[in-house]
Amino acid sequence: MGSFSIIVDTGCDLPQEYLDEHNIKSVPIPFEIDGVQHDLGRWQGITYEEFYTKLRNGSIARTALFGPEIYREAFTEYAARNEDLIVVTLSSSISNSYQNSNIAISELKEEYPNCNIYVVDSLTAAAGCGFIVMTAVRKRAEGLSAGDVFEQLKDIPDRLFSLFTVNDLMYLHRGGRGSKLQAITGSVIGIKPILNVSPDGTLKVKDKARGRKAALEMLIMQMKRSLNAGTKHDLIIVTHAHCPEDGETLARMVRASVEVKQLEIVPMGPVIGAHSGPGTAAVFFIADMTRTEYENAFYDGKW
Repeated sequence: MGSFSIIVDTGCDLPQEYLDEHNIKSVPIPFEIDGVQHDLGRWQGITYEEFYTKLRNGSIARTALFGPEIYREAFTEYAARNEDLIVVTLSSSISNSYQNSNIAISELKEEYPNCNIYVVDSLTAAAGCGFIVMTAVRKRAEGLSAGDVFEQLKDIPDRLFSLFTVNDLMYLHRGGRGSKLQAITGSVIGIKPILNVSPDGTLKVKDKARGRKAALEMLIMQMKRSLNAGTKHDLIIVTHAHCPEDGETLARMVRASVEVKQLEIVPMGPVIGAHSGPGTAAVFFIADMTRTEYENAFYDGKW
């Protein structure tokens, strides 16, 4: 009981120190910037500062497709010693991590029919995946088996809210969100889009705010309207892409608005940062309604 390993992909955005402390293996999602592909890990070959400085100076970053062999290699050592494994992936709607994990498991089952590998589709991104991983770590410490933890983790995505604001609409345009004219106009007049992760795990623009302060305030407003009065939180994660002051500001606003036992501030990695750009700020928490209920209540079910 309570003895199993955890694997994530590099989209989960937890610090390497945390992964090392809890013996969590990270499977790299390749990304490319300035025509150079980085496929060995989150900050292999480029630092956090270099990555976001390049983006601010006009470089274009993209994530790259990869096959199930990366997961098959990662899973084999655990399957060979019959060690139970929980895998947490980026949303299946924005990455092929979940699909590749299941393909790898199907292939491994032929050689290791008794291996127990459980894959959680986070249906979110960035530190939202990290939220699920941290929950798995806590449940493991409580002595739960991999199967029991998996059953609990499956229910988290429905109520795990991921609220984002980005500083420059142009990065969303490069990622296929909105027209170039909208992006340029929004950037010029200071419009800051508010994005939510939808029930199907895709990232959608749901609101707009004029100016950065108003955008951060809108994140808090959206968070509060998804909660019942007096709700207490075990964990909330704030993340930022190369804007630590905004991360600290958002964290203070969260603490002033809700009661939370553990609040973590986590820098955003390159997998999501490539698409949202420097200046992204986000908050991840468990709500008192599902994403679908929230959407139906405030956006007429229109994602």
